[in-house]
Amino acid sequence: MKCPFCGHENTRVIDSRPAEENNSIRRRRVCDECDKRFTTYEKVETIPLIIIKKDNNREAYDRKKIEAGVLRACHKRPISADAINKLIDEAEIEIFSREEKEIPSAVIGEIVMEKLKNLEAVAYVRFASVYREFKDINTFMDELKKVLE
Repeated sequence: MKCPFCGHENTRVIDSRPAEENNSIRRRRVCDECDKRFTTYEKVETIPLIIIKKDNNREAYDRKKIEAGVLRACHKRPISADAINKLIDEAEIEIFSREEKEIPSAVIGEIVMEKLKNLEAVAYVRFASVYREFKDINTFMDELKKVLE
């Protein structure tokens, strides 16, 4: 690893520990030349994931889209930011563990809905109403009945 201060190529790892809930490794390094310390993070490189949209168009996976949908569903609900991030992380792990190069957006929506159903009922129904494009109050009521059972 090249030193960011002097550019010297010999650095040593003086400390390693898990970071971001064991999804990466934080390494503390020291430069053999200038003795300055710096931190690096190692993360597993994931395969690029392509999302197949409802209209059959394809686009690159974007975590921010899941975040935006979940945040809208959880707006003004008693759900902590940590719980929301945990839900998104769990959904993302489930998505990537399929080891597919392409995945339909419908599958992602179902994964997120299942996680929301276990987290908070109102957020789940909000997400489902947008995701499943409820056409009328009867469709909405049918979904509410499923939640209440």
